[in-house]
Amino acid sequence: MAALMLQGTGSDVGKSVLVAGLCRALVNRGLSVRPFKPQNMSNNAAVTIDGGEIGRAQALQAIACRAQPHSDMNPVLLKPQADRTSQLIVHGKVRGTLGSGNFREARGALIAEVMQSYDRLRAQCDIVVIEGAGSPAEINLRAGDIANMGFARAANVPVILIGDIDRGGVIASVVGTRAVIDAEDAAMIRGFLINKFRGDPALFEDGYREIERRAGWEGFGVVPWLTAAKHLPSEDAVILERHAKADDGRITIACPILPRISNFDDLDPLKLEPAVRLVMVPPGQPIPAEAALVILPGSKATIADLAALRSEGWDIDIHAHYRRGGLILGLCGGYQMLGRSVADPDGIEGAMTIAEGLGLLDVATTLSPAKTLRHVRGTALGAAVEGYEMHMGKTDGPDTARSFATIDGRSEGAISGDGRVMGSYLHGLFASADIRRALLERFGQVASGADYCAAVDAALDDIAAELERHADIDRMLEIAQGAGR
Repeated sequence: MAALMLQGTGSDVGKSVLVAGLCRALVNRGLSVRPFKPQNMSNNAAVTIDGGEIGRAQALQAIACRAQPHSDMNPVLLKPQADRTSQLIVHGKVRGTLGSGNFREARGALIAEVMQSYDRLRAQCDIVVIEGAGSPAEINLRAGDIANMGFARAANVPVILIGDIDRGGVIASVVGTRAVIDAEDAAMIRGFLINKFRGDPALFEDGYREIERRAGWEGFGVVPWLTAAKHLPSEDAVILERHAKADDGRITIACPILPRISNFDDLDPLKLEPAVRLVMVPPGQPIPAEAALVILPGSKATIADLAALRSEGWDIDIHAHYRRGGLILGLCGGYQMLGRSVADPDGIEGAMTIAEGLGLLDVATTLSPAKTLRHVRGTALGAAVEGYEMHMGKTDGPDTARSFATIDGRSEGAISGDGRVMGSYLHGLFASADIRRALLERFGQVASGADYCAAVDAALDDIAAELERHADIDRMLEIAQGAGR
């Protein structure tokens, strides 16, 4: 069994996309492939076939492998709830809530569980492609590490280091990584790959050779800026769309970027619609007055994000939008915020409290320790839909008598008496072309009918083809054969 690990000189250098692209390239060569990330930190999660949850990026990588997402692909997941606390997910299930210092103490004990997942995966396939987290150059976090070199050395997996040339300073970042890590860790790195190059790669030839000389590592190629990546699910909240005009004939759908926003890739399929201008509203900006629909997204900390929403003045914007006749849709945590109140009697999100909601739906939510995780199918807005639920708590009240959806034979969600405020726990809603069509028809717009899943699959094939052209995959496979415990 072969294995290869991609680590980065820092965060956001493109590791997740490159792992997905490499997985698809290897699958297209006829290999059986599985993705793996020992430890991830993200509030964007996906429900797995075994009833657990993993980081959304690993679910995408599973799709790239043409495999079902499984909790073994991301055995340790941290979901930030506040600046210094995170929910700990191990093997897809909630293990508890930890402070940052507590996790640093606990993670050393998690390596055995990480290795259990890795061993199960590698028994299923020809090669495992592994994604690191952050950077191995964060030497202050090296003791007890399970995300980068701690795992690579425990599993004896060769590493390729990814450098991002688009942000500048890539020579220093690659060579600097070599300078600060210890000799044993450096020996695990077999080479480097330059990512996000724009222009003529011949102009970087001297720099490329200088990295090889100074770091003593082999170069595996220069990967161009991957335009197809824009069709993949978002990993990070995007900023306010500034270039699009409000009067260009499209309808504006606005979504505020809450501090603990989660699963905002729910909105990605809307980008396929030429009739839609999707605006992700950052802190400090008002919700656009011209918005036809305001979507309140999921949240890992509903009560704290509700307070943040008010501190931004977005509650005023939302009520003004409603008075103007606009539509509002709350998804998961956003659904909870739309009700009369959110109660946390068990202190799930911190202190035991009851928070006043926005009062736009006649419902109330009580948070509870048990987490609902399930794939679902049914109908919503008169159209067929498939998706998943991932939430802690229950929402009840008079407006649930007008359900948003019928899921697996039961009523789900709520709609206000005037039909202009809707709430649902359903994630993945807009991946359905029929749902997008039904929504746009309410605004007199015509939907494209585009198949979102097919668009993602085509983007993965495009990225795989780019890697075949610009990265030495044959050499990577040769090195991957040396993995083993």
